[in-house]
Formats: sequence, C-alpha cells, structure tokens
Amino acid sequence: MKWNGRKTGIAIGSGVVLLIFAYLVWGGIGNNLVYFLTPTELLAKGSTVYGTSVRLGGIVEEGSIRWDADRRELRFRLEDESAKTVEVISTGVPPQMFNGGIGAVVEGVWTAEGVFRCHNLMVNYPIHDCCFRNSSRWNSGGLGLGIGAFYSLEYLTIRL
Repeated sequence: MKWNGRKTGIAIGSGVVLLIFAYLVWGGIGNNLVYFLTPTELLAKGSTVYGTSVRLGGIVEEGSIRWDADRRELRFRLEDESAKTVEVISTGVPPQMFNGGIGAVVEGVWTAEGVFRCHNLMVNYPIHDCCFRNSSRWNSGGLGLGIGAFYSLEYLTIRL
C-alpha cells in the first residue's frame, strides 16, 4: 500500500484525534476520582492539612448530633474503625435521613481549632452500608462504608 499525501494526512489527523481523546478521558477520570480520609488519617496528617479542602469519611457517632435551627448549624462527630473521632460543623439544613450510626462523607476544611468545617455533606442509605470489612466491630452492626460505595448513584448528596 502506497502512502500518498491524503492517506498520510488522514492517518496523522486520526492519530491526533485519538491522542486528544485519550488525554481528555485520562485527565477527566484522574481529576474526578475522589478519595476520602478517615478520621485516623486526618488526625495523623495534623497541621499539614489545615485550610486544605479534603473529604473525610466515617460513621456518624451515636448521640453526637446537635442541630441548632436558629443558626442552621449541624454539629456531629465522625468516627472510624479505630474509634478516632473528628468534630464536624456543617451549615445548612441536614438531610432528612441524617442520624447517628449512618455512613457519611463530608467535604470541607480542617481547621487549627481541631474542627472540620463542612460545605458538602453526603450520606449513604443504611441498607447499602458495606465495608470496613476487616473490623468485626463494624460488620456486626451492619455499619460501614467504603471508597467504592460512595461512587454509587444510591447515595444522596446535599450541597449546603
């Protein structure tokens, strides 16, 4: 097969289009994969993450929820499998299904005061809790969450 100017141009053009498409797909996937830290991981990072936007995931500690309707402020603690907790302050109205013992991922900023200021609260439906597979403490109650689980459409995201 002899390559003339037209075939060479089509081959080069197709190659460029494929490279651009691959870059967009790879870059888009890389930028949209979001991981979250557990309270233990966040506390271990300490002051290095102050003021940085991060996601924090865990279980809402039973009995820790405080709702101030006048200030529209929600306070609660997120707990992980090692029983480390982080105080979270969220502004706005909480989701109706928000309660203790439910898995949640919060997006916000870790402050020097030791409080996580949340601007995005995501909770998962209790019937779909699935992970912390290595901990019988979490499995026995059917509570838990996993990185993969929070990419499901079965989770409710509330932008506050």
